[in-house]
Amino acid sequence: MEYSEKYLHLGEKVDLDANVVCVYRVRTELPIKAAAAAIATEQSTGTWTNVSTLDENIFEAYSGKVIDIKGDRCTIAFPVEDFSLDIGGVPQIMSVICGNLFGLDALQGVRLEDCHFPKCMIREFKGPKFGIAGMRKILRRPEKPLVGTIVKPKIGLPPRGYHDYIYEAGMGGLTNGKDDETLSNQRFCPLEERVVAIAEAIDEVRQESGHRMMHAINVTTRGDKVLEVAERAQELGATELMVDVLTAGFAAVQVLAEDPSIKLPVHVHRTFHAAFTRDPYHGVAWNAFTKLIRMCGGDAVHIGTFGVGKMHGDAQEDLASQRACTEEMGGLRPVMSVCSGGVHPALVGKLVEIGGKDIQIQAGGGVSGHPKGVRGGAMALTQAVDAASAGIPAKKYAKDHEELRMALEKWGSR
Repeated sequence: MEYSEKYLHLGEKVDLDANVVCVYRVRTELPIKAAAAAIATEQSTGTWTNVSTLDENIFEAYSGKVIDIKGDRCTIAFPVEDFSLDIGGVPQIMSVICGNLFGLDALQGVRLEDCHFPKCMIREFKGPKFGIAGMRKILRRPEKPLVGTIVKPKIGLPPRGYHDYIYEAGMGGLTNGKDDETLSNQRFCPLEERVVAIAEAIDEVRQESGHRMMHAINVTTRGDKVLEVAERAQELGATELMVDVLTAGFAAVQVLAEDPSIKLPVHVHRTFHAAFTRDPYHGVAWNAFTKLIRMCGGDAVHIGTFGVGKMHGDAQEDLASQRACTEEMGGLRPVMSVCSGGVHPALVGKLVEIGGKDIQIQAGGGVSGHPKGVRGGAMALTQAVDAASAGIPAKKYAKDHEELRMALEKWGSR
């Protein structure tokens, strides 16, 4: 590339309020400086050859700058002038920071590990309406982790089955439920009928026990329909909405968070994420996506299980995503981190030990697979959370709590 050397500004200080700063992990046979310059070139003002239309003024104003290289990681700053938030929004941000670079033939692998957005860009986003504090206020649960379930089987239950499941889960003490990410408006469980059935169950739980609960209805759909579907779900009594962000797009989260007609928290699921995040040498780390989700307005987002559940991941990666949910970010509200995937009561203590109390612990089979059914599973999970919140080992707490004891006997203890 004709201009590649000119993109190197190693050791140069850049204004964090005037640049988007990204860290990439690179695997290549090229010298690392050349590889880093190739990324900065491709993602800003350059191309594969010298062009007559690129003058020095354009280059100085808009080129990406490689400002640091450590081992296989390079840091590149992109001027805020490279971004268009009024029309381009998050899709255009992604085109810059994680676009064609993944296809560069000279790189065997490249992964966006982290990104920093300046306040001038963050201010253009409203962020979460509720976040951690707002969800806790709705549920009247000020300190303990939220404790939830995913209705199982993933698909197949009719609306009445959803009613019964959520009623039992709520009577067992759970604060949250959610649709599976694959459930939409199938004939066996139409969305409108499901929303009404779940709303009735939540009302019954509250009337009978005083306990508060919310359930995330999956409103993932095509971009021009998501607001319409969400408004209808809300009208019928939904207490929370869910979006599969990587299949529906970041704009689906943003429209639900920013439209004044929507008065409900937005639960963000990350189905499809491992296609981007699993390879440590190629793709995008989830914490980078999490920052974009927070900017778009997600109130709760799946981050993994710190390496203790069934899904691929490790504690450090998931902790980085949790930090992206809660660290200071231009005044945006902190987001609730959701731990889900192979979770059962025996894992709760470890989850709380690693992630603290500002997490939502979500179990599907770990609730409905309990020997005493959904209510017994809900009670066991709630008891495990109570024990962890109090700093009491689950085995000890289980001596006086039958449901937790049965769960530990079935799934093991840690």
